[in-house]
Amino acid sequence: MITVIKKDNTKEAFNVQKVVNAVNKSATRVMYKFSPEELNFICKFVTDRALEAQRDEITIAEMHNIVESALEETNRSVAKSYKDYRNYKQDFVHMLDEVYVKSQSIMYIGDKENSNSDSALVSTKRSLILNELNRELYKKFFMTAEELQACRDGYIYVHDMNARRDTMNCCLFDMKSVMEGGFEMGNLWYNEPKTLAVAFDVIGDVTLAAASQQYGGFTVPSVDLLLEPYAEKTYKKQFGRYKNLGVSDEIADREAMKDVKVDMEQGFQGWEYKFNSVSSSRGDYPFITMSAGTGRGKFAKMAAITMLEVRAKGQGKKSCKKPVLFPKIVFLYDEKLHGEGCELEDVFEAGIACSQKAMYPDWLSLSGEGYVADIYQKYGEIISPMGCRAFLSPWFERGGIEPADADDKPVFVGRFNIGAVSLHLPMIYAKSQQEGKDFFEVLDYYLNLIRRIHQRTYDYLGEMRASTNPLAYCEGGFLGGHLGFHDKIKPLLKAATASFGITALNELEEIANKHSITEDGSFALKTMEFINSRIQEFKREDGHLYAIYGTPAENLCGLQVKQFRKKYGLIENVSDREYVSNSFHCHVSEDITPIQKQDIEQRFWNLFNGGKIQYVRYPIDYNKGAVKSLVRRAMQKGFYEGVNLSLAYCDDCGYQQLEMDVCPKCGSCNLTKIDRMNGYLSYSRVKGDTRLNSAKMAEIRDRKSM
Repeated sequence: MITVIKKDNTKEAFNVQKVVNAVNKSATRVMYKFSPEELNFICKFVTDRALEAQRDEITIAEMHNIVESALEETNRSVAKSYKDYRNYKQDFVHMLDEVYVKSQSIMYIGDKENSNSDSALVSTKRSLILNELNRELYKKFFMTAEELQACRDGYIYVHDMNARRDTMNCCLFDMKSVMEGGFEMGNLWYNEPKTLAVAFDVIGDVTLAAASQQYGGFTVPSVDLLLEPYAEKTYKKQFGRYKNLGVSDEIADREAMKDVKVDMEQGFQGWEYKFNSVSSSRGDYPFITMSAGTGRGKFAKMAAITMLEVRAKGQGKKSCKKPVLFPKIVFLYDEKLHGEGCELEDVFEAGIACSQKAMYPDWLSLSGEGYVADIYQKYGEIISPMGCRAFLSPWFERGGIEPADADDKPVFVGRFNIGAVSLHLPMIYAKSQQEGKDFFEVLDYYLNLIRRIHQRTYDYLGEMRASTNPLAYCEGGFLGGHLGFHDKIKPLLKAATASFGITALNELEEIANKHSITEDGSFALKTMEFINSRIQEFKREDGHLYAIYGTPAENLCGLQVKQFRKKYGLIENVSDREYVSNSFHCHVSEDITPIQKQDIEQRFWNLFNGGKIQYVRYPIDYNKGAVKSLVRRAMQKGFYEGVNLSLAYCDDCGYQQLEMDVCPKCGSCNLTKIDRMNGYLSYSRVKGDTRLNSAKMAEIRDRKSM
C-alpha cells in the first residue's frame, strides 16, 4: 500500500482512479478524449513507476512528475495542459495581481480602449474588470508559449481576448427568420407582431438581447425590407378603421399613410434612444448597424427615407439637437435604382442630406466593380457589412466554400465571424532585417501562427451549446440556427469566417523603401498579393473561410507604436508618431484631394475583401453638390465609402459648426464633438472629456485627407 503525501502534508492512500480523473480533465481542456487503451497505459505506467520507488510514501510532486511522464508518452498536448494546470496556483497569484492592478486603474481613472464604453459607469467598470480576468485566462489556457510571445512582442495582436473563448464576433443577424411565426426569448413566447409599432419594439428588444451575447458588430441587414410587411399590416388596419367611419377610399388611404409615417418616425426615434442609452451586458453600447436603400415598395421607401430623416434631425433638447452614433446606417447603392432620374433617386437624395448633417449613412456600392458588387450583380445577394467594415466570404447553399454547380447560390444573412488576429507588418519587416531573413519567409511564419489560433478557435467554439445564445442558435438568428437547446453549435461554424487583420500598410512601405503608399505603394501591394495567395491556400487546405481584414485599429494604433519602439526604436515615418495608420489607408497627414485618395487606395481594394472601407475628408463644409459627386464617384468604383466631417455642437447654446474647440457664439467649452473613428463614428469630446485614447486623438489632430 502506497501513501501519497499531499501539499498540506496530509496523507492519502494512492488511488489510480484519481490519476484517470486528472488526466481526463487535462485532455478535455485541449478537446482530446483518451481511448480505453491509452488510459490503461497511463494507469499501468503510473502504478509501475510508483512501485519502483520501493517506498511506502511518495510526495504529490513526485506523483505529478510520474503522471507528466506518462502523458508525454501518450499525448504531448495533454501533457502540456496537465503541467500548466499543475502550476495554476502560482500562476493565478501572479495573474490576479495583474488583474488587480488593472482593476484599480479602471475604478479610479477609467479606460479608453473602446470608445463605445463609458467607463465612468459602475456597470461598465464591473464589465471591464471581468474582461481583464477573461483576457488573462485566455492567455493562460488557450494560447501556446509561441503565440503568447508573438503577442507580447507585438508581431501579432489577438483581438477581443476577453470574449473570444465564449462566443462569436460580428454577424449579419437574420431578424426576419426570428420574427416570422413568433419565437421564444427569455422563456417567454413572442407572437409575430401584427403592427408596425410593435415590430419596432420587438426588433429593438431582440437586437439588444442578441447583441449582448457576442462581441463586435451586430448588423440587421436591409431593414427597409424587414419593416415593409409590418407597415403593410398597420396600413390595412388603419385603412379599415377609417373606412368604418364612413370616409372615402381616398381619405382613408391618406390618413392611414399618415399613421404609418408617424409610426415610422416614432419607431426609428425609439431605436435611437434605446441603442444609445441601454448598455449591453458587456458594459458597452452594442455596435449596431442597419443597412437599407434597395426596397422599391412604398413602405420600404418610406422606411429608408424616414430612418435617414430622423437621423439628420438629431436627438436632444429642442435648441441643441445632435445626431446619435447608433445604429450605424449603411446605404445600399444600386446605380439602376439610385442614379439620376431613377426610381429611388429620392432615397439617394435623403441619404446625401443625412450624410451632410450626421456623416452617416456610409455608402456601399452594389453596382460598381469588385467583390460585393459582383456578388450582387451575379446572384442578387447583398453583402451588408458586419459592424463597421467586416464582410463575409461566399458560402454556397449546397457546395459550401465552392459552388456545387452553376445553379448553386451563396447565402450571407445569418452568418458570422469567429474573431480576428492582426499582423503588425512593420515589426515583421524589422525582424526579418535584424535576423537577415527574407521578409516573406518571416511573414509566412506569422500567418501560420494566426492560422493555428483560428483552427483551435473553430474547434473550441464548436463545443459550445446552443443555450449560450438561444436567439441565434435556436430561434433562427444564424444560418442553420434551429438547434436543440443542448445541441453543440459545431454545424453552424462551417459557414463562419475567421479574419487575418492588417494594420500599418503605409508604415510597411516606409520602412521597406522610405516612401509612403501615397508616393509609391509597390512593396505594400506585393505584400498584400502574397498574403492573399497564402490565405487562399489555407482555405483550401483547412476548409475554413479565412478572410483578409483591414483592421480598424482604435487602441491598437498606439499600442503597436509602443511595441515597435521597444524592439526596434524610433524610425522616421514608422514609429516617430503616436500612432500607426489603419488598414491600407494613406497617412492621415497626406495633403491630397479626396479624388486622389480614392484613386490611391483603390489599388488595395480587392485585396481586403474580408473587411474594408474607404473614406475621405470633405473640406467643403456643407457643399451638397461636392458631397454628392464624390459619393457617386465612389459608387462607380465599387467602394464602401464614408463621408468624413468633424461635427461640433455647443451643449450650452446649441450652436453648431465644423471643428470648433470653443463656441464662437457663447464662449462655452462645453462641447460635444463627433469624429470618424475608423469605419464608425465616436465622441472625440463629450462633457469636457474624450472617450478616445491619446494616440487616436493625436491622429485626429493630424488629419488632412482623412
